[in-house]
Amino acid sequence: MNTPFICDKYVTGKNFIGRTTDCNILGNLISQGENVVIYEPPKTGKMSTIQQTLINLRLSGKQFSAGEFSVLNIRTISSFLTRFGSTLLKIAASTPDGFSKIIDANLSGTHFNFDRNNYSETGNVISLGAEPDNHDIAAMMALPYRIAASTGQKIYLIIDEFQNLDLTEDGEKIFKAMEEAMLKAREDKEKDFAYILCGSMVNAMKSIFEVRKFFYGTIERVSLSKVDDKVIIEQVIKGFLSNGKVVEKELLMGVCKLFDNNLWYINSFVSICDYLSKGYIVETTLLDALDIMLSANEPRFMAVINDLTSFQLNLLKAVLDGYTKLSAADVIAKYELNSSANVKRLKDALVKKEIVTFDELDNPTVMDPLFKYWITKYFFEQKAEL
Repeated sequence: MNTPFICDKYVTGKNFIGRTTDCNILGNLISQGENVVIYEPPKTGKMSTIQQTLINLRLSGKQFSAGEFSVLNIRTISSFLTRFGSTLLKIAASTPDGFSKIIDANLSGTHFNFDRNNYSETGNVISLGAEPDNHDIAAMMALPYRIAASTGQKIYLIIDEFQNLDLTEDGEKIFKAMEEAMLKAREDKEKDFAYILCGSMVNAMKSIFEVRKFFYGTIERVSLSKVDDKVIIEQVIKGFLSNGKVVEKELLMGVCKLFDNNLWYINSFVSICDYLSKGYIVETTLLDALDIMLSANEPRFMAVINDLTSFQLNLLKAVLDGYTKLSAADVIAKYELNSSANVKRLKDALVKKEIVTFDELDNPTVMDPLFKYWITKYFFEQKAEL
């Protein structure tokens, strides 16, 4: 079904709204050869912002090549290195002879090679003849700078779900080698290559970049801004009008509040409203759409709470009730949290499970707005505002 509300892929062009400043910041940074990291909760517009930024740069006349891959299904250093290298080589060449030439020129003395049979069967340009050692890792991390220098073109490499490198046998080996290559490039004033590192597991990314402080001084964080209510409402109204439907602004204000201006959730929600309605969209339509969304997401939410202990649920309840000083004596007593030491353990558990994140002032936020509504209303059985 054709719908003006896109929620199954990233959006660009007329469907991209509200983050012009973010695109400008990102575009300026990578154009200057600066590495960038973006970590925000799932489905909050990271890839849409990146792709719109690249479109803007091309429209402004900038010449560059971009590659992209995800670490979502990677669990070994070997698979990361081969995917990393294969993505880069497909930017720089398009034929087996071209691939082989680049590998011979830049990766000689390593365990990397070009296997024509493996390439024809899997599409992987790079193969490994043995378990990678530190020299192999360092050579691969230097490869993008060598390719950029030899081809004379700007190259941007997007690595999605970057935090999953911590799920490999020793992700810190990659972090250290990548950081060393970045530092050397900065010393050599090489600005023709830049990373755009993305992650949807916010706390896992914070662990890499803020707690363990990898890439300190070599990468800039771009935080996505919250899209203004008015911009969202205007876009939704236009979408409904294109299908001959009308909705009150006041109702959409409630939708923005419920989903904390998360565009993916809002597009999913209003696309259901679009399907359910024939003309004038009333409050009943919105409530029916909300029931559908809750029903579709309830198994996921139940899996989350079934993985929590009673103490962890008590701490989450305190967060939902608006408390920020979770180690305060009155909070510990009210929610039966035992001690401040136990509160710290509980906070760490909720952070590790990517349910709650804490800002620099230690203020907590439940990251998923629909989960926040569901657990408040259906698990804790309290009033949840629409």
